[in-house]
Amino acid sequence: MTREEKAVVIEDLVQKFSDNSHFYITDASGMSVADTNALRRLCFEKGVEYRVFKNTLIQKALERMDTDYTPFDDAVLKGFSGIMFSAENANAPAKLIKEFRKKSGNESPVLKGASIDTDLFIGDENLNTLSELKSKAELIGEIIGLLQSPAKNVISGLQGAGGKLAGILKTLSEREN
Repeated sequence: MTREEKAVVIEDLVQKFSDNSHFYITDASGMSVADTNALRRLCFEKGVEYRVFKNTLIQKALERMDTDYTPFDDAVLKGFSGIMFSAENANAPAKLIKEFRKKSGNESPVLKGASIDTDLFIGDENLNTLSELKSKAELIGEIIGLLQSPAKNVISGLQGAGGKLAGILKTLSEREN
């Protein structure tokens, strides 16, 4: 690969990292060709982009980002590295890895590291935590539900049981007179 080709790949990676605030770096070494193809197919079905890059190119692209990714240098950017990009859901690649492991019956791919909105997670032991993260849409839905809950309770209390609460309030207001 020529220097110009490397520069193009690095620029492409910088753009990918900028566009996707969630990415996972995995190690899929030792997987058969059939397993690798099955992983790529599952990634395509789930809307997760999976690409393999040289560690030095990944490192140079990360150096050009605003976030400090130096913890990835020693622990993550060694050996075989594939990157899973997810623009929407932070937990989609983690769920995908768990699903693939369950289907294939082996422990690959291994999570080497992940960046979720510039928070770094290093090591495969974080896979369960990452798979349980809620998406932005789920969090918004929960907040809307929580905001609506008190108003719904008051309205149902006023309307429920034949206006029981309204009757109690009316009785109490008449006693004070």
